[in-house]
Amino acid sequence: MKTRAEALQSIENKSFDVCVIGGGATGSGCALEAQLRNLRTVQLEALDFASATSSTSTKMIHGGVRYLEQAIRQFDIKEYEVLSRALHERINMLRNAPYLTKPQRFLAPCFNWWSVLYFEIGLKLYDWIAGRTSLAPSSFLSRDEVLCRIPTLDPRRLVGAVAYTDGQFDDARYNIALVNTFSEAGGEALNYARVTAFEKAPDGKIAAVEVEEHFSHCRFTVRARAFINATGPYADTIRQMATPGAPPRMRLSKGIHVLLPVEILSSDDALLIPRTEDGRVLFAIPWYGRLLVGTTEKEVSVHDELIVTRDEVDYLLRHLNRYLVHPVTPQEIVSCTAGVRPLVSSRGSKYTKRLARDHVVELDARSGLISIMGGKWTTHRAMAQDTVNAVQEFLGGPATPSQTLDHPLVGSAGYFADYWQSLVKKWGVSEAAARHLAQKFGTRAQQVMQLTEQNADLMAPLVDGLAPLRAEVVYGARNEMAASIEDVLARRIGLQFYSWRDAIKAAPAAAQLLAREFGWTDAATSESATDYAKKIRGLMQKAGLADLAAPQPGNRNRDQ
Repeated sequence: MKTRAEALQSIENKSFDVCVIGGGATGSGCALEAQLRNLRTVQLEALDFASATSSTSTKMIHGGVRYLEQAIRQFDIKEYEVLSRALHERINMLRNAPYLTKPQRFLAPCFNWWSVLYFEIGLKLYDWIAGRTSLAPSSFLSRDEVLCRIPTLDPRRLVGAVAYTDGQFDDARYNIALVNTFSEAGGEALNYARVTAFEKAPDGKIAAVEVEEHFSHCRFTVRARAFINATGPYADTIRQMATPGAPPRMRLSKGIHVLLPVEILSSDDALLIPRTEDGRVLFAIPWYGRLLVGTTEKEVSVHDELIVTRDEVDYLLRHLNRYLVHPVTPQEIVSCTAGVRPLVSSRGSKYTKRLARDHVVELDARSGLISIMGGKWTTHRAMAQDTVNAVQEFLGGPATPSQTLDHPLVGSAGYFADYWQSLVKKWGVSEAAARHLAQKFGTRAQQVMQLTEQNADLMAPLVDGLAPLRAEVVYGARNEMAASIEDVLARRIGLQFYSWRDAIKAAPAAAQLLAREFGWTDAATSESATDYAKKIRGLMQKAGLADLAAPQPGNRNRDQ
């Protein structure tokens, strides 16, 4: 990928075939899809790539067991279609980025034999719908087998569990890999580039967008023959910018996740909590040395502050603790995240949890804007395919075949399961650092490590005792358009998600490395690290977790 300065020079006041507005999963998928169909494409993101919905998911590549239940109970064909499409798209994500994805086994505990029968039938149907793309057959596990696999489960009343397999992935890194792959295919991408207005031709169709660069506040114009609105929660904002008075289509559902020590489950298997007090499904999933627990569902607007509240934390822990021998306390939480699901409104649906996670491609006949709305991470590629089909038809030609079904993302070429060992052998890094690099960058980890040949100091860890290296900060700035401490720690490296406390410790070193890249003054460097720490501590306080600012003795947290 180009540097931001190079990308800005290549984009400002230029013309393209397609302009994609949005740098999340959907926008990045659309940009790659269009570019691989030989449409000269530019992608504009108002903030950082994956900085909203696309980095706050449950990290699952899945059809959705809850969607299957709703499809059956409510005879809802839309839910079935979402499920079927997702189950068949699942294998594409696993194949196209093997270093960012993996199969994950889930256990659904059963406390009576009726539940065993219910889940066995349901999950066999799940397998059947997946067909040849099934990852592994579901199966019943006895009580002893379940407790062997998850020893921290409460054994009382447990009769067994039904096991099934879905996929897991690193959402933020997958998004960055999509953008990198698009860029290397000849596309032009730029983050921190907000679309502020549309310019229209005499016939009323959009001819150009006016863009403001976030840091310099410079304004420029980008022209294109077709414009895709892939802004997720902000789709209505762009639709109404193109056509004032356009009726809103989006309903937003907030979901939160908390991160806990992985020892709470002491298992490689994930736990499915099949029914909450409000009829939802929750998950507790091992994820990069942590236990990811989520998610909630609460309808919000684009103007609401996306923070984790103490009530939401209590909700998740209350349901998790019903399954554990030793209850989890809020003091054991190491980080949290909040995001929104961009759902398309449906008549008669009072609650967002009942809205199908399907997507809609809309062509505004007046402005020519093509909006892709709704959907989910697992179906991002299919969403992009449908959207670019609509683009090609809008441009007056037939839809050409998609090229993304089997198109490996950057970092996948030459990758194999024990690739990390080659990093240890060649560069002498620790096993923890090598595994981390391989999981985040795939074979591009070699390029990260090459930076240490120019500056040996970059071999040092960002935080003593943790895996991420200083070289990753420099690589993120030079090769992945990271422009802030949060860009690096949250979305390029993942340290902010792993531990708020450790992210605060890493902020000064990250700020110094970014300062060298961008020419910040000493005062700006210090202020950036201070502001970052202040922001994280503010998130802690709003979640009722201010005590995380200092290490907590006597809990199960073992930061690595």
